[in-house]
Amino acid sequence: MTRASAAERRRLNEVFAELCAIPSPSGEEAAVGAHVTALLERAGYACSTDAHGNVFTRYAPPAGTDPAVAPDRRSVLLCAHLDTVPHGTTPIEPVLVDDGWENRHDAILGADNKAAVAVMLLAAERARNPAHPPAPVDLELLFTVREETALAGAKAFDVSQLRSPFGYVFDHATPIGEIVMASPTYYRLEAEFRGRAAHAGIRPEDGRSAIVAAARAIAAMRLGRLDDETTANIGWISGGSAGATNVVPDRCAILGETRSLDPAKAEAIVAEMVDHCHDAANEPLCECDLDVTVERLFDGYRHKPSSPAVLAAQRALHACGYTPRPIASGGGADANAFEVAGLHTVCLANGTERNHEPTERVSVAALDGMLDVTYALLDAVAEG
Repeated sequence: MTRASAAERRRLNEVFAELCAIPSPSGEEAAVGAHVTALLERAGYACSTDAHGNVFTRYAPPAGTDPAVAPDRRSVLLCAHLDTVPHGTTPIEPVLVDDGWENRHDAILGADNKAAVAVMLLAAERARNPAHPPAPVDLELLFTVREETALAGAKAFDVSQLRSPFGYVFDHATPIGEIVMASPTYYRLEAEFRGRAAHAGIRPEDGRSAIVAAARAIAAMRLGRLDDETTANIGWISGGSAGATNVVPDRCAILGETRSLDPAKAEAIVAEMVDHCHDAANEPLCECDLDVTVERLFDGYRHKPSSPAVLAAQRALHACGYTPRPIASGGGADANAFEVAGLHTVCLANGTERNHEPTERVSVAALDGMLDVTYALLDAVAEG
């Protein structure tokens, strides 16, 4: 394996900082998608953008340009997502602090997942750089949108156009070396309680508080980490009228989730959460009408340790001095959507830290390390 040069490492960090500075919350990825497309076209790639905003391109050297080009030449998909979680009006200004990238302001950095986007762009540039040998495999590069909103871009992408038998996403904010071998099934719960408004000081007994009903439902739920495989959370609640304390609130809505590596457990927990909502809505003191919507947003998976994609990842990590560590994750990634669509996809940790938090960061060493891992991964896939 030829490791990244000093010039490539400098460019990697420059590209990463440029990407992070372009706001791209889910649903607003057009600007960063255009920037990625421009960089790829400058390197000689023809890009396509589907109706959803996913950007796709492919690298295959012309036949006869290199002895490595053969009819049975392998192909591999690399995928990263362009969107970030929302950060309001707070800008992202990447700065280096103690050999790591952070946002100068109190908001996310966007290393989730722009660290992976930058690495993929550098791998694409090397593949077409005459100063380097041709890539040992054909490359399919996919940059998805709206990953942070239940993998919407990946779900919408037409995988039938791919030539690769498997792929990789670099999208887990843990130390390099970890390989996600299992990911959860995820349910989203939305409940709206509709009570009866009344004057809180004169006729409170005529009212039915939707907020009280929602609060009782939440208080009855098992939330947090339920076991080694299962979590549940209420992430949002809204009710009443802003600034009004003298009205018994007639509306309250909540959003929640549950996820588990065991699909049956996830189904059981979301059913339990729904039951608690109905029980609370039937309480005489806060009797409410109730609308509940449950949606299964993505399915989980478990990889076999013997899969060629997993074995290639292990070889690449070893080649770069990392110890491969299989993990089960409570998070989802585009890999979940591709697995359901029939494309075997492995999610690799890429060394980012504290994703979705204002203290998000990634070290220069982790950025550089994942570039080396990517180069080694292409070699490992070529070796079969």
